Amino acid sequence: MNLNAPITPLRSDELAALCKAGGDPLRLNVLRALANDSFGVLELAQIFDIGQSGMSHHLKVLAQAELVATRREGNAIFYRRALPDSQRLGGRLHSALLEEVDDLALPQEVQARIALVQQRRAATSQDFFLRVEEKFRAQQDLIAGLPQYRESLLALLDKLSFAADASALEVGPGDGGFLPDLARRFEQVTAMDNSPTMLELARQVCERHELNNVNLQLADALGATDVQADCVVLNMVLHHFSDPALALRLLAKRVKAGGSLLVTELCSHDQGWARDACGDLWLGFEQDDLARWANAAGLTHGDSLYVGLRNGFQIQVRHFQRAAGDTHIGKF
Repeated sequence: MNLNAPITPLRSDELAALCKAGGDPLRLNVLRALANDSFGVLELAQIFDIGQSGMSHHLKVLAQAELVATRREGNAIFYRRALPDSQRLGGRLHSALLEEVDDLALPQEVQARIALVQQRRAATSQDFFLRVEEKFRAQQDLIAGLPQYRESLLALLDKLSFAADASALEVGPGDGGFLPDLARRFEQVTAMDNSPTMLELARQVCERHELNNVNLQLADALGATDVQADCVVLNMVLHHFSDPALALRLLAKRVKAGGSLLVTELCSHDQGWARDACGDLWLGFEQDDLARWANAAGLTHGDSLYVGLRNGFQIQVRHFQRAAGDTHIGKF
């Protein structure tokens, strides 16, 4: 951007729109709430306890200033923070505004209502799995089953260098289809799931393939267990967490210093039927969001692979790494 370029009336209007959008306390708090999540209009209206039409007005102002971006999830439109572009007019102001916003503390009542929204999302996902666990494989294959991304995931995994005695942790192994691949590459493998039904399917795979180096644990991977590994794997799991940014932050603590986190997920899509058919809380993720959440969790972005599917979906296979000298992994 040419800093010496004259500010034309049109360019002045753009800057004025940005300043106007940031000149309201409610809109600043909306930007703060969107730091690690995206919400629909109705959810934001509930969080800030105002009418839906009023919230729609504030979101329109933010969108016109390009402070928020939208994506359609089925019939709903969700809002997230837009990333600042320093090469565009107002980009530096946008970046500085978000830095200041991130230092704000949301009112306690707002935080409480955000927690209620997250609880409702989690309850929706849990209810789905209670009803259709036995149909898990068929439902997952509606979108992206393991055979569709296994080769890409293994290509990325085999590019990494692990010691002969390295360990792996798969969070939410589902029916256990990826455990044989991990068992051949790591001395010790832990598979952790909070569903007894899913863990039983994984146990059957371990018995069938005689995987003696796999330890199955019935546990919540976000809870207080001391399991850590050189390689932590999440295959099509993150979209079932009500707060994916928090989930990444907690799961990153399970990665040993110098270790890797591998995340396989759908890219953002608009197929709303996946909510009912597969119990998805999130219809994929923006690539930048995953990178930003991982960075906030203390990880650096490595290689990525993207797999296009005939059914119109795209899979992202992402590698994030913890620094070898990072000993401040944290406690659960």
